[in-house]
Amino acid sequence: MILYDYFRSSAAYRVRIALNLKQVEHERVQVHLVKGDQREADYLARNPQGLVPALDIGGGVVLTQSLAIIEWLDATYPAPRLIPAEPLARARAMAQALTIAADIHPIDNLRVLRRLKSQFGADEDATGEWYRHWIALGFAALETMAGSGAGPFLGGEAPGIADVMLVPQMFNARRYDLPLDAYPRLVAADAAARALEPFAAASPDRSAPE
Repeated sequence: MILYDYFRSSAAYRVRIALNLKQVEHERVQVHLVKGDQREADYLARNPQGLVPALDIGGGVVLTQSLAIIEWLDATYPAPRLIPAEPLARARAMAQALTIAADIHPIDNLRVLRRLKSQFGADEDATGEWYRHWIALGFAALETMAGSGAGPFLGGEAPGIADVMLVPQMFNARRYDLPLDAYPRLVAADAAARALEPFAAASPDRSAPE
């Protein structure tokens, strides 16, 4: 199994966490987004969107989109389960996960920031403000959705899909200097998750190419 990865991609970071939690052996191939590796013909043949991650599972099959990959991993390697089986619990967990994966991340990723600069003349200060605005909006909603919680994680007593989404987004929030005092539940869940080796090993600090 080969993970086409970029160490700072939050979407790839999610899949690294899931693979680690499920102890799935895999190789990693760096696709350097800043250098434009994702636009090379050989990579576009694997993932026509030119995004990471992509997971080659063998037999000529390549999976794309982090949530789709994690759903496949959950079905194929069911322990530990990340997405609840019970319908109501599943819906609530996916709503939290999608607050990040569908509402925050798509408008804060590298290609959007580059477009803001190239088409609208945004400078570093403006793009940073854009980035922080959308994280803060999503985090405010997610903090309320999470409530007091039944355990240290957004997933309860064990980390779940919402935690897998949260930790990479918290990394980005800190990287862009977003104040986090307004999100104590998210900060606590993030700290609990990052204390676990599968999360720690997936961090950009430990996943950067040598």
